[in-house]
Amino acid sequence: MVSEIDPETVKHQLENNSHAAERLQIIDIRSQVQFEQGHLPEAINIPLDKLPHRIEEIEWSQHIVVACPIGQSSIQAARLIQSYEDVPHDARIQSMAGGYDAWEYELVQES
Repeated sequence: MVSEIDPETVKHQLENNSHAAERLQIIDIRSQVQFEQGHLPEAINIPLDKLPHRIEEIEWSQHIVVACPIGQSSIQAARLIQSYEDVPHDARIQSMAGGYDAWEYELVQES
């Protein structure tokens, strides 16, 4: 079962990423255009329709949070990631509750 993590906790963990024993990896499953318009700090963009073909880009040693516009597609994407046979049994894969709609902090924009 996929658990959710609230945006406030994601922000706190990102702020402490360099000191954390378990580094946070954000996977943004929105389109590349949406990603370039603004995304979470340190996020990588793997659009949902490309996820099955790019799943090897995920660093399994990290805590993985999947983000989408409203927090629904990210649950499905997290389930897909969990079903991948090479995922370590202790991998932490979560969906960001409420998605980008719930993120009240600054976004990184591509220049």
